[in-house]
Amino acid sequence: MELKNFIKSLSIMHLFLLIGLSIFTIWVIFQINTFNTDSNAGSVFLYAVPIFAMIGYFGSQWIFKKMTSKIQLNTRLEDKLKKYQSALHIKYALIEMPAFIGLFAYYNTGNALPVVISICLLAYLAVQRPNKDHIIKNVPLTTEEQSQIQQA
Repeated sequence: MELKNFIKSLSIMHLFLLIGLSIFTIWVIFQINTFNTDSNAGSVFLYAVPIFAMIGYFGSQWIFKKMTSKIQLNTRLEDKLKKYQSALHIKYALIEMPAFIGLFAYYNTGNALPVVISICLLAYLAVQRPNKDHIIKNVPLTTEEQSQIQQA
């Protein structure tokens, strides 16, 4: 496994997830083309979306840290990176799912709260872009492995 290709594939995957969610967000906003802020609508979505968003946000951080903390220092670099990649996939999925639920809720109710939450989750996903520094920070690496990643 070439490190340069690994980082590039992670970045491309992240970019496609970001573009897909962005396009869907824009499409939903243009389909509804209205905002209402009625908090007395009695819709279960107004309560479920913030709960799902919090679970997704905090859950993505917690599971990512838990999965990366289980990576052993003495395993091969390739195995470490595969486990890191799996942790990233789950982290991204836990961010995207509540965003899609929020967009679905906005599509059904026209209420602004779910779409605002979805846009916040989209912004959070955008800043989660993988790079060398994040790998070095989150994966237990030897100094040799750190220098290999820096040089990639």
